[in-house]
Amino acid sequence: MNANPLSNALSYDGDIDFLHDISSRIAANDPLHQDLDRIIEFASAVVKCDSCFVYVREGDDLLLRASKNPHEEVIDRLKLRVGQGITGWVAEHREPVAVSEKASQDLRFKIFHELPEDSFEAFLSVPILSRGRVVGVINLQHREPHTYTPRQIRLISMIGFLVGAEIELARLEDENSHLQHQLETRKLLERAKGILQRDLGLDEEQAYLTLQRQARQKRKALREIAEAVVLGEEIRRGTGAN
Repeated sequence: MNANPLSNALSYDGDIDFLHDISSRIAANDPLHQDLDRIIEFASAVVKCDSCFVYVREGDDLLLRASKNPHEEVIDRLKLRVGQGITGWVAEHREPVAVSEKASQDLRFKIFHELPEDSFEAFLSVPILSRGRVVGVINLQHREPHTYTPRQIRLISMIGFLVGAEIELARLEDENSHLQHQLETRKLLERAKGILQRDLGLDEEQAYLTLQRQARQKRKALREIAEAVVLGEEIRRGTGAN
């Protein structure tokens, strides 16, 4: 008798092909959201489910980053604490949870009124791991009672093992990109404030309030107003024209 769980999980040629496909595609160094969409695609192929979510860990929170069903209003906004709800329990204990029916009656369950899936019957939640650290959680749900087989749970868990490092890397790159954008915006604002201070005789606070006022009136981002001020300065100096 083979007691190796990995061998059992990969007992079918289709499973091997499937796991090879997901590992090669996730390793393609795509943006975070594309990686998460692929996880949704693969997990939904393993278990024909009515709903699939991927949460990504950020500090002590789990942020909803991807969904099989359209939830644009809560993607990148809805979050829960590690340890909160079934999803948070899975992140805290680093092990899967499968509830075949009446999932909302589970003592660990947390209701989010923004998600109609909270009324679904069955719930499978597995951790996404990178070097033993939880970096996210995959959730699958069914409207009707559904028994998750050991093979399905193993395969979804394998997805979590395979993609963990890539998700962590993609998340860090996404975070670094955001920080770089913030730094560039701050530099633009400083340049724009300096131009207004010099040309209009304003102090630093007045210059910043002027930029804010223009952003509100024109319904533009503060960065866009700062870019316009800097561009105008460059055109006057002849450095922005060919």
